[in-house]
Amino acid sequence: MNDTIPADKLTEAQAREELARLAEEILRANELYHTADAPEISDAEYDALKRRNAEIEARFPHLKRSDSPSEQVGARPGEGFAKVTHVVRMMSLGNAFDEEDVADFDRSVRKYLGLDSMVPLAYSAEPKIDGLSLSLRYENGVLVQAATRGDGEVGENVTANARTLSDIPDRIDGAPNVLEVRGEVYMSHADFEALNKRQAETGGKLFANPRNAAAGSLRQLDAEITRSRPLRFYAYSWGEVSEPLGKSQIEAIDRLRGLGFQTNPLTRLCNTLNEMMAHYREIEAQRATLGYDIDGVVYKVNDLSLQARLGFRSTTPRWAIAHKFPAELAWTRLEAIDIQVGRTGALSPVARLSPVTVGGVVVSNATLHNEDYIAGRDAKGGAIRGGKDIRVGDWVQVYRAGDVIPKVADVDLSKRPADAEPYVFPIQCPECGSDAIREEGDAVRRCAGGVICPAQAVEKLKHFVSRKAFDIEGLGAKQIEMFYDDPDLPVKTPADIFTLQERDAANLTKLANRKGWGPQSAANLWAAIDEKRTIPLGRLLFALGIRHVGEAASNLIANHYGTWEEFERSITAAAGCEGPEWETLLSIDGVGEVMARALVSAFAQEAERQSIDALVAQLKVEEARRPDTTGSPVAGKTIVFTGSLEKMTRAEAKARAEALGAKVSGSVSKNTDLVVAGPGAGSKAKKAAELGVETMDEDGWLQLIGQA
Repeated sequence: MNDTIPADKLTEAQAREELARLAEEILRANELYHTADAPEISDAEYDALKRRNAEIEARFPHLKRSDSPSEQVGARPGEGFAKVTHVVRMMSLGNAFDEEDVADFDRSVRKYLGLDSMVPLAYSAEPKIDGLSLSLRYENGVLVQAATRGDGEVGENVTANARTLSDIPDRIDGAPNVLEVRGEVYMSHADFEALNKRQAETGGKLFANPRNAAAGSLRQLDAEITRSRPLRFYAYSWGEVSEPLGKSQIEAIDRLRGLGFQTNPLTRLCNTLNEMMAHYREIEAQRATLGYDIDGVVYKVNDLSLQARLGFRSTTPRWAIAHKFPAELAWTRLEAIDIQVGRTGALSPVARLSPVTVGGVVVSNATLHNEDYIAGRDAKGGAIRGGKDIRVGDWVQVYRAGDVIPKVADVDLSKRPADAEPYVFPIQCPECGSDAIREEGDAVRRCAGGVICPAQAVEKLKHFVSRKAFDIEGLGAKQIEMFYDDPDLPVKTPADIFTLQERDAANLTKLANRKGWGPQSAANLWAAIDEKRTIPLGRLLFALGIRHVGEAASNLIANHYGTWEEFERSITAAAGCEGPEWETLLSIDGVGEVMARALVSAFAQEAERQSIDALVAQLKVEEARRPDTTGSPVAGKTIVFTGSLEKMTRAEAKARAEALGAKVSGSVSKNTDLVVAGPGAGSKAKKAAELGVETMDEDGWLQLIGQA
């Protein structure tokens, strides 16, 4: 793919391909880390993947995928524990990797709050412990529930296990009536070594690192096993509270410590960026002697009222960031180069490596990005940044931090075999034999087979049943592959999934009688499929797998149109990419022309439209969920903000308008209901006047929504 190219140098086609690769790698990493407690990549490698994804999405927001890693927190809970829905979502943190990233974070906070660089702004700074996130709920001072983070919304109930930790009190005095204490369960280096020694002596499982040991120990179905494990807990945050813990982050942490919780003694208040960097270096210098694993330093805006104003993105708070430590390199032999065909037809080269340990993780596969990277030159013969003449048999360096992880970062030409031949990138799809076409300006070759390419068809079906789409229990990637090739119960299109039970009833060989199945598992599958016949509009749009239309965009579009019928009517009417419905589509804030054309094109193509229509005929599509806007003076209205706002930032104004049920557009049209114009309003204000659209200033807007 294109991981050697800086995000700001990627073409749109390169960015699209890179986002697809990153989504796949991060999803697998999440499942292995959060659910299986068996990660294959290091934290630094994972952070680098997320960072690369965020950089590309920031430059190409219209390319954000429906399964974007930036919309995910952790992984869904595993089986074996009761599920707990968090009242306040447990978020992940954005990452910084150098001082400039931290400075960018400070600038973004100030920009959102409307503060210039001379206004004092303090941050708390604390070590980021590498453990398992845990939320403890106390009611009237009594521990009533402990839950893992899970996917941020739903975690696992591990209350009985948490009660065995000496750092977690059963009762606390002087606390708010409702208090959710959040923190990290971890294991010290000494305790980890002692545990593995005991495990070896008794023939038990050896853990790869303290984090895995802590997670595996806390998630034991037998609480007595957890009791025998030396787990610790540091409190660093909170969820639902019936009354504030303090006015600042530092004050609230002090309050938690006063209630009897362990808090990290290296937590400091920093009043400047220089103080933040100095504390980072101080913690990094102590890293090897702390006695427990940390992988960075977390900075949080200290003033809790400012935290409340800053709020959250989809998965991360705007008021906090993790400044991560750097990672490692390793050398190994390139045994083979394989080509994988993705959902969009992209041919992606993968390095098969002699297994090598990098940062405590065994690596046997790495991305080779694209054919230019392998050849070390572009289509015109020019050298490319980071590109190598990579050949099978080469001794290669695997780099697991930075822009992409894992990747082949270098080649040792002194160890190249004498018979090593330049790699010839295929010009036919290895799955269906169709031409693999590389368009002008694109670094990626794509199979031209479309629906006849089994790899693309299967990947589209896997996407359709993925967690963020239909999420059909018991119908995952493995089952999709089985049904796709099944001569009696083939699943070639999404609609085929919903006719499976009917077709099975007509078959002589029933699914329940097949190897690997049984009456109960077959019945469970039919029930799971029927359960998903009712689906929210946003999920359906995401599940269709239309290029450029990610999860966030699907929800934006769903919220705009409200119902499937209105969406379908409008998109059909927008055929030809002109006319009022086309302009309406383009006016949706967050929808660009590339995304809009992809939507219109998908519904204009006969085969794809037939597939969509057949699917929808099997479903009941729910209206998009919208906020309760009872009494809102702007519910359902389309609003445009233009010019400079002086009493709130543009981001705050947009968020407030959407919370009140309004639609925020980036352009003025005859569909616009209101324009809020600040100083410096130009062409948009002029167009509003020409169209007779109501216009008001910021004071009028605040008075309208009741915040004057």
